[in-house]
Amino acid sequence: MERYEEIERSIVKRFRKEIWCRFVKAINEYKMIEPGDRIAVCISGGKDSMLLAKCMQEIQRHGKMDFTLKFIVMDPGYNEENRKRIEDNAVLLNIPIQIFHTEIFDYVHTIDDSPCYLCARMRRGYLYRFAKETGCNKIALGHHFDDVIETTLMGMLYGGQFQAMMPKIHSTNFEGMELIRPLYMVKEKDILDWCRYNELEFIRCACRFTENRDSEEFSTKSKRQEMKELIARYRTINPNVDINIFRSIHNVNLNTVIGYHDSNETVTFEQQYERRKR
Repeated sequence: MERYEEIERSIVKRFRKEIWCRFVKAINEYKMIEPGDRIAVCISGGKDSMLLAKCMQEIQRHGKMDFTLKFIVMDPGYNEENRKRIEDNAVLLNIPIQIFHTEIFDYVHTIDDSPCYLCARMRRGYLYRFAKETGCNKIALGHHFDDVIETTLMGMLYGGQFQAMMPKIHSTNFEGMELIRPLYMVKEKDILDWCRYNELEFIRCACRFTENRDSEEFSTKSKRQEMKELIARYRTINPNVDINIFRSIHNVNLNTVIGYHDSNETVTFEQQYERRKR
């Protein structure tokens, strides 16, 4: 058996409950894949996107729907070591990647205010554009369960709003395009366990913004890292705290919400109160 086949087997056998079943459940529950889809699996070179690529290969191979996959890597300006690591891992995992180059790092490196936010938006835009140009109607990203609950907490604690990272989204700037997150129910701990089990080494954050700073210093300033540490502390009190946060975004009681808004309407408490009186 080839090395990549052993790794594939570990997903559906050794990590069947932790990864494969949760991956399949998310795809089915949120109807992420439909017959005839042309999906661009976006690979950054990290553990999450590489696992996503393997899971998508598996479900295409063993699933019941007819759809096509492209595995695209946007190089925003990686150094030679990181670029080579991505290429070597793609060969090891038998993932036929297509790389295209941008100069995002060159641009973002000059920005002092919220460079990570700007970088993420620019990456997404380039991925949508390239995927659409190559005939795809969806892009798949490697966001996982922990990303979802951390985003929820960051919105509450730093943004003053209750919001969720959605499992799929219609693009507002690229007509006919959708974004899907098939690892939506897969926990980061299980992804790390999968990497260790298979002795896989992937790139981590590869941007110049963090390369030029002490990694420990930067992590203490990261809002997402703060959320990870906060959830870890609460997990010592309540081991179900993470799943309860996840469930909360699926179980919002609008009768107990002071106000809310969607893309078309803002509803205040008084408006809700008067409606209920009628």
